[in-house]
Amino acid sequence: MPFGITGAAAGMPPSAEQDIATLLARHPEASPQLAAELCTLFAGHVARHAALLLGEATARNSADAALQASERRQRLAARIFEITQESIMMTDAKGDIVAVNAAFEQLTGYTEQEVLGRNPRLLLSGRHDSAFYRAIWAGLESTGQWRGEIWNRRKNGQVFPAHMAINAVRDDDGAISAYVSVSNDISALRAAHHQVDFLSHHDPLTLLPNRAVLAERMRQAIAAARHGERQIALLLLNLDRLQRINDSLGHEAGDAMLQEMARRAGLLTSPSDTLAHLGGDEFVLLLTQCLDSDDVIHAARRLIDEISRPMTIGGHDLIVTASIGISIYPRDGANPSELLKAADVALSHMKDTGRNGFRFFKGEMNAHALRWMSLETHLRRAIERGELSLNYQPQVSIADGSMCSMEALLRWRSPELGQVAPSDFIALAEDTGMILPIGNWVIRQACLQNKAWQDAGLAPLRVAVNVSAHQFMAGTVPAVVADALAESGLEARWLEVELTESVMMHDSESTAAQLSALTEMGVSISLDDFGTGYSSLGYLSRFMLDKLKIDQTFVRNITTEPRSAAIAQATIALAHGLSLVVIAEGVETEGQLAFLAAIGCDEVQGYLFSRPVPADEMARLMSGEAKLLRSPAPKE
Repeated sequence: MPFGITGAAAGMPPSAEQDIATLLARHPEASPQLAAELCTLFAGHVARHAALLLGEATARNSADAALQASERRQRLAARIFEITQESIMMTDAKGDIVAVNAAFEQLTGYTEQEVLGRNPRLLLSGRHDSAFYRAIWAGLESTGQWRGEIWNRRKNGQVFPAHMAINAVRDDDGAISAYVSVSNDISALRAAHHQVDFLSHHDPLTLLPNRAVLAERMRQAIAAARHGERQIALLLLNLDRLQRINDSLGHEAGDAMLQEMARRAGLLTSPSDTLAHLGGDEFVLLLTQCLDSDDVIHAARRLIDEISRPMTIGGHDLIVTASIGISIYPRDGANPSELLKAADVALSHMKDTGRNGFRFFKGEMNAHALRWMSLETHLRRAIERGELSLNYQPQVSIADGSMCSMEALLRWRSPELGQVAPSDFIALAEDTGMILPIGNWVIRQACLQNKAWQDAGLAPLRVAVNVSAHQFMAGTVPAVVADALAESGLEARWLEVELTESVMMHDSESTAAQLSALTEMGVSISLDDFGTGYSSLGYLSRFMLDKLKIDQTFVRNITTEPRSAAIAQATIALAHGLSLVVIAEGVETEGQLAFLAAIGCDEVQGYLFSRPVPADEMARLMSGEAKLLRSPAPKE
């Protein structure tokens, strides 16, 4: 062949040889034209061959890159699997364990080698029935996942609660090929819940039920007594001259004596009765199985005799006596409030006529009821006569000491009665139903005033208003708030509604619906007086809340009383875990402020910064014309 060129020698495909043979047949002898055509033909074939080789190389490179990326992802997944703090367990489609991570080993006490090939049943606690596990499998089969709380058992036999999420893994055909569970131990969280729940409903010094628990037990006892023949007796007990012991031996001795009194009285309390500590030196014994007055007299005498036995406190021998006021249901009252008032009146008369004894309530003692009726008459005219007003107390950010919001507080000055304490007329308003028009007026007035401040050029701040349980029971709170916002022109984000735990104890479905409506408007929700009511911590997750307020009863002794400090610290940790802002009220000293800052409280309110002030003085504080009593700390 001319020039000695073949397709094989040139590295060309077989089709190139055929094209060259055809070309040479047309040109039996060498010529410039033949050379030119051969070059063209050769260049075309070389280009096509080069493109083919380049495509193969690119494909190989892409495959190599994809493989490397897959290997990197696998190494990353393996690393995450090992270092994550959550316990991870993987099983095959049959449910046999194929892999666990280090956190699983630490949580359960089992090593990976001990569980490989075994069924997760080795973790069963025995606290769930078969229906519980059937529900898990039903969820996995229908949705491919299950989440919830479960009790498991460690290798050492210890049972613990865990939060677990299980997901089914499917192959390309949609069939389940594996299961992956991720879990973590919630023992510490549950313990904190129980501690806060207990301390919220019990006196921190004596560990007896508090006033709120007593009120609930009384309501239950009254409901039961309506359908029976037994009486209910309320014994309000006051230790005589406790102040003398505090003054001479110190408050630690006085506290020790109160604890001993609680122990002694508890020995005389039957399972159907309730012994509560109302604070200070006041105790209440609720008797629910009294056939007649003789049973009550017997119980009162035993109580006085037990308390008066000598005791040793701090190396000192002491003898303490007690005075008791007694009220009887239904003769002296139809509800807990009336029975407590009657017992308190009886106790006062016992002290006036001599101590170390007991006295029953009598109707002629109830002079307080006359004043109550007088207050009611005047309160009914208070709104129309313009006697009600709002004061405002700043709420301060601990982070920088700046005013971040305020609380609106109702005040009543009567021309005839003078300044009436809120503790006197708020309860009256609730008992008589007047709290509804008064509460509506407060919401409207707070919105109007806040918008007026903004229109005057002052920096906008959120204003918090207290809303009574009676207002939520009426079901009108969202409508009242919406009307107040519309009338004033105030944006919803500058209004905060404060509710107490008692709100949550009533119709929870209605309450939840109203809170949801307020949240949709953009109004903030805060829980006031946390820890003083008789409610469950479950309310914190069920209801839509933005802020939690620590009651001043805990703040007052936060630097001197370990239990108050423990309640505050646990409350802050719990609230932050639920993404709630925490504010402490009643802050009066630098020591209280420093302690609250140290345990992570967000905001404070109290006399350390300002007393509640009228609207014009609040405007001066907002504008900077007047200063808070405690100057803001300099920013670091």
